[in-house]
Amino acid sequence: MARNALSGLDTEHMKAAADVAAPLTFIVPQTEKPALYSAAYTGGVPDFGFAVEDHDVLVADMRPHGATFTLDREGFALRTVPTQVADLYDDGAVEADYFDEVRNLLTQELGASHVAVFDATRRSDGGTGASNKDGNRGPASRIHVDYTAKSGPQRAKDVLGAKEFDRLLNSGARIVQVNVWRPIRGPVQRSPLALADATSIAPATMVATDQVFPDRVGEIYHLSYDKDQRWYYVPEMTRDEVLLIKGWDSLEDGRAQFTPHSAFPLPSQTDATPARESIEVRTFVVIE
Repeated sequence: MARNALSGLDTEHMKAAADVAAPLTFIVPQTEKPALYSAAYTGGVPDFGFAVEDHDVLVADMRPHGATFTLDREGFALRTVPTQVADLYDDGAVEADYFDEVRNLLTQELGASHVAVFDATRRSDGGTGASNKDGNRGPASRIHVDYTAKSGPQRAKDVLGAKEFDRLLNSGARIVQVNVWRPIRGPVQRSPLALADATSIAPATMVATDQVFPDRVGEIYHLSYDKDQRWYYVPEMTRDEVLLIKGWDSLEDGRAQFTPHSAFPLPSQTDATPARESIEVRTFVVIE
C-alpha cells in the first residue's frame, strides 16, 4: 500500500478477488465555501478553487452484493439491461431510442408515473475525452454528488416546471433524481466508478460547493475523508450492465438521498489498457 490510509485493513481482508486498494480524491475541508468554475465559465479546463487530498481506501467488488443493494438503502444498484442502440455516440439514436429504454427501465424499477430525461453525457479517459454536443468530457476524478439538498429541488423545478413541481409535492408525490450509467464499450478495465454506501456517509463529510457557470451558480457536494466510509465498484463492467445512482430524493425519511461517487485508477491499469468510455443519462423520476 502506498499510504497507511486503509486504517489497518490489508489484503487478508479483501475476501473477494476483485477487491482493490486504490486512491480516491477527497476535498480538504475549509472555512469558506468552496467553488468550482466550470469549463463553460473558464473557456478551457475547469478551475477547482479548493484543495484536495488522496487517500488509499478499500474499494470492494459490488457483484457479490448486486442483488441486495438498492437505491433507497445504499443509494445505487447494478442491473443487467442490454441496450438495442448499436451506436451510443449517435445523438439522434440516443435521444430517440436510448432515452426510451432509460424511461422504461426506471418506470419498471421504481414504479414511476413519469420519467423526465434532461441530460446525457459521454466520458472517456482516453485522449481528449468523449465527444458531446457541448464539448469533450473526461471522467470526474473528485468524489462528488451531482446535487445537494438545495440544488436538487431547484433543478427539478427547472426540468419539471415550478408549478408542476409544487403540485406533485403538495399531492404527496415523490421525486427522485437518478443517473443511469453504462459503459459504451466493455469490459471496463480502466477508471471505473467508485460508489459510496450511503449508510456509511456522515452528513458532515458532504461539503456544499458552488458550481459556477456563465449564467448561473449551481451547487454540488464534494466529500471529505472518513475512515468509516464504505466503497464499491463493478469489476469488468460490461455494455449490458447499468448502474443506477441516486443524486437526490424529495423524501427525507432516513432512506438514501445522495450517492458520492468518482472515477478512480485501478492498480492493474496501464497506458496500454483500453480507455474507459461511458454514457450517463440524468433523470427525474416521479412516483405518484
